[in-house]
Amino acid sequence: MSMLSFERKYRVRGGTLIGGDLFDFWVGPFYVGFFGVTTILCTLVGVGMILYGVSLGPTWSLWRLSINPPAANYGLAFAPLKEGGIWQIVTVCALGAFGSWALREVEICRKLGIGYHVPVAFGFAILAYVTLVVIRPVLMGAWSYGFPYGIISHLDWVSNTGYQFGNFHYNPAHMVAVSFFFVTCFALALHGGVILSAVNPGRGEAVKTPDHENTFFRDTIGYSIGTVGIHRLGLFLALSAAYFSAVCIVISGPLWAEGNAWADWWGWWLKLPIWS
Repeated sequence: MSMLSFERKYRVRGGTLIGGDLFDFWVGPFYVGFFGVTTILCTLVGVGMILYGVSLGPTWSLWRLSINPPAANYGLAFAPLKEGGIWQIVTVCALGAFGSWALREVEICRKLGIGYHVPVAFGFAILAYVTLVVIRPVLMGAWSYGFPYGIISHLDWVSNTGYQFGNFHYNPAHMVAVSFFFVTCFALALHGGVILSAVNPGRGEAVKTPDHENTFFRDTIGYSIGTVGIHRLGLFLALSAAYFSAVCIVISGPLWAEGNAWADWWGWWLKLPIWS
């Protein structure tokens, strides 16, 4: 169905946080607003700085390109552009773009008269990013602990950090986060599967209703969470995955020193009185 058939109902004035009617405008089907403008500006500056950093060399390979944070000796100070300052500017632009996009979503929610579920959910993703590039480096005392902006360099950073700070395979918050990621995929795959089955009946059969979907899960696993419940559950699982990912990285270093092993931490289980 063309958006033109219902767009007029939702393209209403008001709901802006900053700028009033001056920034209450659309480009085609997209609402812009004040925070849409700041998102675009931050994105353009950030991408421009990335291209400038790439132009400095040493490679133009998409896989090897990397914008690296300042060296540890700079601590939390500003670094020269070619020695990590570009990374700092790109990070500020990213924070500005992500924050602006979330506030733009708030304005859209205000226009539509709905809850703030979408910007809150996006806020958890922003929290995970802020934890990696701001909170943890500040707690560690140097911007060098932030991750580089690249493909291979980022994967190398993840691997090195995972083994450097106690082996993430034994990090309890890492275990919880990964479990939530897997369960999110599993729960929403079940949801997507039953929806596709309901709306794609056999030839000559009518499209099934939510009652059929609920009956299927009651017969299969003994319980159906319902059409609204599955979306609430999916939101909870996804946000929990992002939250515990942030917990995992913020305790690895500030609270659990380099060189220690999470495997040793699990010794508390063997020290429970019940075993003695």
